[in-house]
Amino acid sequence: MTLRKKSDGIYVDDSKIEILNKIDAVVFDCDGVLIDITKSYDLAIIKTTQYVLEHFAKIDDSIPIDFKIIDGFKSTGGFNDEVDLTYAAIISIVAAKKLEKDQTKFVYDVIENSDSTGIISVEKYIENLVDISDIKKQLSYPGTHHENPLYRIFDQIFYGPELYEKLFHNTSNFSDPGLIEQDDVILNDILIEKLLKKFNSKIAMVTGRGKESVSYSLKSLLNKFDLNNSVFLEDESRELAKPNPQPLLNSINGMNSTSTLYVGDSFEDFIMAKKTTGLGHETTFCGIIGTSKNPQEKLRLFEKNDAILVLDSIHLLPKVLNLE
Repeated sequence: MTLRKKSDGIYVDDSKIEILNKIDAVVFDCDGVLIDITKSYDLAIIKTTQYVLEHFAKIDDSIPIDFKIIDGFKSTGGFNDEVDLTYAAIISIVAAKKLEKDQTKFVYDVIENSDSTGIISVEKYIENLVDISDIKKQLSYPGTHHENPLYRIFDQIFYGPELYEKLFHNTSNFSDPGLIEQDDVILNDILIEKLLKKFNSKIAMVTGRGKESVSYSLKSLLNKFDLNNSVFLEDESRELAKPNPQPLLNSINGMNSTSTLYVGDSFEDFIMAKKTTGLGHETTFCGIIGTSKNPQEKLRLFEKNDAILVLDSIHLLPKVLNLE
């Protein structure tokens, strides 16, 4: 289905868009939707990958992990967790070096053979080609944020020494300011008040971030959300990670919603919303593309998979939901 450009930044499937009239609750993803993370989380992926390759794998001529590679992994639907993506990038480059293959081409081969099972599909593809047990043993990934070496390095780079010590009660080995300081908050009071007025406080969040991290960047805006029916997946068990629909189902049921709009920016967000509908809870996915480095490519991804609404920014929601 080709989405029609209704106006600047708004793309709709006219045959199904009337479903928006039934929406009685809105649930948001955070990263790439409420907050632009291209200078924070994405940069943490790049810096952590380089650090681990140099200090663990002793590779000092690795290609830089750029935003196209990050978007490539995320488009598979299995990399909602940025540290999963970092791990996939690291073992891909280690494998390319062992196989003496062009690193860039090999990373895209890995992406091409990845799916919504995330690092499981990456490990399966690579281990059919080469032994990577040495780097796997060093990283022992996944694990917990408190104990796993890869999580600890990523968190120290992302949060910075002061916030890392506050959150994890441990001292950081890095002295630079945390990249979280470069979060660019997109949400504002005007937008959230319009949504609250229309949906009677049925505004929640299901995000891969932890609550403390979201609170640090959104500050008082976080209190505008229904926190009893929001889910912060970094604080939950790994089994609940997107695209598992259970956290979204819990949010929807908690708000007693009969028709929900889920606003996300990734393919796993799309899959999660689709699975939720498949379980009997009508959920419409709204894809956000404006924070992507390649918005048109992301538009094509959502369009190819029959999304019915794609926006450049959350600030276009009042227009498509007739709140103006």
